[in-house]
Amino acid sequence: QVQLVESGGGLVQAGGSLRLSCAASGSIFRVNAMGWYRQAPGKQRELVADITSSARTNYADSVKGRFTVSRDNAKNTVYLQMNSLKPEDTGVYYCNAAIMRFDGRTYDIWGQGTQVTVSS
Repeated sequence: QVQLVESGGGLVQAGGSLRLSCAASGSIFRVNAMGWYRQAPGKQRELVADITSSARTNYADSVKGRFTVSRDNAKNTVYLQMNSLKPEDTGVYYCNAAIMRFDGRTYDIWGQGTQVTVSS
């Protein structure tokens, strides 16, 4: 069994910073792409940023220049450093990972979500 455990959410004032972490654990052969999504109240879940196993990154236009995604392959962990936060960044942030298990199959795994609230 494989799971993703997120941490680092919370309440912050506009202009502040937060750092999210997400660690994959369980029966893992390799972790491929990892990423962060968010869902604001009444809106669809959207991609925030993702990163391949070779550290190639991709960002939503709304967070470019403010957020940085990184990973530690030795720890099967992905991070999201969020700076210059805005009220519109408020939402539940979900970690996602494409994980290959020892049976050779790749599974798309989601974390439980962590709340980020940015006050104006």
